[in-house]
Amino acid sequence: MANVIVDIKDVNKIYGTNHVVKDLNLQVEEGEFLTLLGSSGCGKTTTLRMIAGFEKPTTGSIQVEGEPIEDKEPFERNVNTVFQSYALFPHKTIYDNVAYGLKMKKVPKKEIKERVTEMLEMVQLSGFEKRYPSQLSGGQKQRVAIARALINRPKVLLLDEPLGALDLKLRKQMQLELKRLQKKLHITFIYVTHDQEEALTMSDRIAIMHDGVMDQIGSPTDIYERPATKFVATFIGETNVFDGTIKSIVNGKAVIGIENGDVTTSGSATETEEKNTGFSVGEFVTVSVRPEKLHFSAEPVEGFSVPALVKDYIYVGSVVKCLAVLPNGNEVKMERLAGEELPKSGDKVFICWNPEDAVLIHSLDNSFYQSLENITLA
Repeated sequence: MANVIVDIKDVNKIYGTNHVVKDLNLQVEEGEFLTLLGSSGCGKTTTLRMIAGFEKPTTGSIQVEGEPIEDKEPFERNVNTVFQSYALFPHKTIYDNVAYGLKMKKVPKKEIKERVTEMLEMVQLSGFEKRYPSQLSGGQKQRVAIARALINRPKVLLLDEPLGALDLKLRKQMQLELKRLQKKLHITFIYVTHDQEEALTMSDRIAIMHDGVMDQIGSPTDIYERPATKFVATFIGETNVFDGTIKSIVNGKAVIGIENGDVTTSGSATETEEKNTGFSVGEFVTVSVRPEKLHFSAEPVEGFSVPALVKDYIYVGSVVKCLAVLPNGNEVKMERLAGEELPKSGDKVFICWNPEDAVLIHSLDNSFYQSLENITLA
């Protein structure tokens, strides 16, 4: 097992009456690329700032390499931060910007030159030493900021939405470059973003934060294929969600009565969990199924009885998204590769899927619906 390099224990951050981070427990392993992902105001940047030393936890502890750091100043911590705004010195050359931290530490000039040259080569900016930030593109400025942070050889690099100011094409290019650098240097990266695709592309693990709480942590595959909560299911990528009550559980297969009929699932929220354990007949639950796993059938399929009417298509290059409307007016979405045969607009179909491709999720509102457990939804 890899060594734990950052250990966050029972951390809370409160500003007045605003509880921003709630009972956070998180262990980051040495050499991993961990992303804190969530919408604005979820507490991810505050968490990063507490690790960096720009904010102090209200309660709890943060350790880096086994040492408590809450009382250390930012410059005393073996971590460096890269910001979205680059924070470069406009009056200094690229060489002097990258060398700044080493000069402050009074590193010998010969060593500074060697390390700056090596770092600029690593971020593919050799020959840019005498230029100024105003002469660089956004992507080049971001690479300078990363080089300046990495030249100090920190154990942990904190990145606060560093690619947010770049255009889409450059952002995708920089995602791959950052991942390449991280693997080459084997430095722990803790990365903050609200961009789901960015997190899925770059991360070894993703921690999903919502309203100050860490909802789920796992590999990109775990997060996408086996969301633990309804928020995670709907926040990461696109999904179809169906709320209903469990009518039966036989041999790991659960039949769910939803507003428009019945659906079936045998998927669980974790890879190792036995199929649909921890659920009970009469429980109000949510079923999540991704658009690429959804199917339309001309006839009802065993375990499924929900009709739909094909409404429209959305062409997005390599894939086509097919929209259908359920009897209650809700829309479902199916996704297929362009060129595959699809039903026509106006066709009547039945929705279905491989039961193992859907995930059954406990509803946070289950206590409210316990009183309805004897009611069968039509």
